[in-house]
Amino acid sequence: MNKNAYNFLDLFAGAGGLSEGFIRSGFKPIAHVEADKGACNTLKTRTAYHYLKQYDSLFVYFKYLRGEISRREFYNFIPEKLLSSIINEKIEKNTLKKILSKIDLLLEGEKPDLIIGGPPCQAYSLVGRSRDKNRMVGDSRNYLYKYYGEFLKYYAPKYFVFENVVGLLSAKDIDGNKYYDGMVNLFKRLGYRTESKIITANDYGIPQNRRRIILVGKKGNDNFKFPEPNKESPNLKIRELIGDLPPIQAGGGTIKPVPLHSMPHDYLTRNKIVNGSGMVTWHIARPNTEQDLEIYRIAVNKWSNKKERLDYNDLPERLKTHKNRKSFTDRFKVVAYNMEYSHTIMAHLQKDGHYYIHPDIHQNRSISPREAARIQTFPDDYYFEGHTEKHSRAAAYRQIGNAVPVLLGQKIAEKLKESIDNGC
Repeated sequence: MNKNAYNFLDLFAGAGGLSEGFIRSGFKPIAHVEADKGACNTLKTRTAYHYLKQYDSLFVYFKYLRGEISRREFYNFIPEKLLSSIINEKIEKNTLKKILSKIDLLLEGEKPDLIIGGPPCQAYSLVGRSRDKNRMVGDSRNYLYKYYGEFLKYYAPKYFVFENVVGLLSAKDIDGNKYYDGMVNLFKRLGYRTESKIITANDYGIPQNRRRIILVGKKGNDNFKFPEPNKESPNLKIRELIGDLPPIQAGGGTIKPVPLHSMPHDYLTRNKIVNGSGMVTWHIARPNTEQDLEIYRIAVNKWSNKKERLDYNDLPERLKTHKNRKSFTDRFKVVAYNMEYSHTIMAHLQKDGHYYIHPDIHQNRSISPREAARIQTFPDDYYFEGHTEKHSRAAAYRQIGNAVPVLLGQKIAEKLKESIDNGC
């Protein structure tokens, strides 16, 4: 594997957070496979961004973001082969041959050096299991790792990187067997040694308390070391992470580019979150009822004055509309200005923003997609698409919440590249 740019396939790619990290580290994407059409549109738009940047033509990209050309017109500037590398298919028995055939055409006789990605996490997550009457036992998503194995069997890449929720380690099938054990055994039968580690994002310079299991496999029986990034503090507060964004109210803002409100913190420029244009998209807040906004003010005041989280049961009776008073009593939660990291950004943001209340009581709202994307370390020029030409705030929240933080993906990729270059 002595070449300058290693190529990779991204399975269950989502909006491309992990992929973006690998691209930044010098890896070349061959194909992304994703079931959600909106996420595929996001991947196409990001692929277009990288293509136009390569040819010093980003003015076309910003014309699109400003709404001066349609998405269809925008994609006409991009080679069809690049757009076709985004494969909008659900990975399952009936689609496997078709997906492999499409990837083979893109590879043009080459082999992928690496496969990355992780199946949807709902079936393994502790929250998902707690909300499902069958605790997700029998859910077909539990077995998507077997299709991941089919790609490893077919292409036999030298390495793979598999990401998922920590709940994977304890999730069991109907017979009481752990899915994780079945997964590792499958990878072993396919000829891979594996190493895994629970990664807490804020230990590696990402401003979010996000815990995930990362499993890395290497073809053959050679020992290898898990490509763990160097530990470091984010060394900034959430106020500095999002404080340069324009102040907006509930229901305010825009999906179109707007200038930053103030100078960004060095963390943002150093990590290429703010990367040149000085503009942001998707800084738009969802509207809220007066009741929600009153609860938000109570939650922000409680955190600002006492550093205490709001317990739902402590609200005045007139503001309590949920029958469940025993679980999820922290359902209203402030993203704390004065901490170095946020609590985990999740796809639940698409349903409501109560768990992600903006810390500025004068703005009095939940966080915008751009603020969620900042916490996930997506660059400000990363644009989130919907299923159709019509833009969807819910789709943006869902894609952002499901993603791997870009900076975490980059740091893992950099360490893995060191290992590959050193023959480890």
